[in-house]
Amino acid sequence: MRHFLILLRRDLSLLLGGERRGATLLPVLFFLAVAMLYPFAVGPDAPVLARTGGGVLWIAALLAAILPLDRLVEPDLELGLFDQLALRGISEELAMTARMVAHWLSFAPALLMAAVPASALVGIDAATLQTVELGLLAGTPGLAALGVLVAALTAGLRGGAALGGLLVIPLAVPLLVFGAGSLSTGGEAGIALTAAFSLVLVAITPFAAGAAIRSGRS
Repeated sequence: MRHFLILLRRDLSLLLGGERRGATLLPVLFFLAVAMLYPFAVGPDAPVLARTGGGVLWIAALLAAILPLDRLVEPDLELGLFDQLALRGISEELAMTARMVAHWLSFAPALLMAAVPASALVGIDAATLQTVELGLLAGTPGLAALGVLVAALTAGLRGGAALGGLLVIPLAVPLLVFGAGSLSTGGEAGIALTAAFSLVLVAITPFAAGAAIRSGRS
């Protein structure tokens, strides 16, 4: 537990307070930019915006989660951090668990807060916003897990960042379908399915990402 807390504090300090601080704001700014531009694309028809705005926020959240992929694993792999951790008896699974939690903390709470002004931009009501917030709360851990998993799988590859984005989008389709689908089905069932799929991703990611890093070392 002590090692996990040390790794989590280090990862958070890099993502929130270190040289990567400016880049960490990009997902939130991207999320708000999509919400701001969407009404210009479909026009000022309020019923259309209210009917489609929640789904647009989900797509914006998915695309925003892709942006930090190239900074999640690649820099530490180049520095040999995981080799040093292995020499000290700290497993890759523990390091990936800490990285996944830190990644979620670095973008998801800010994204949930940004959903409030974004909902005004796309014209959705308070009830729909509540469903979107609950869906994002259930789905963003899965997006964070997918980001770490794909970043570990593509670390060290030429064009890994672009490849990672292409891999995350199809893998995140169930989260998008269940999360955005909750807006049209009343909420509870869709949010429950989003949370279930998200939990599966959170459970398997440390082991799959850790195995990918060990495989790359050998």
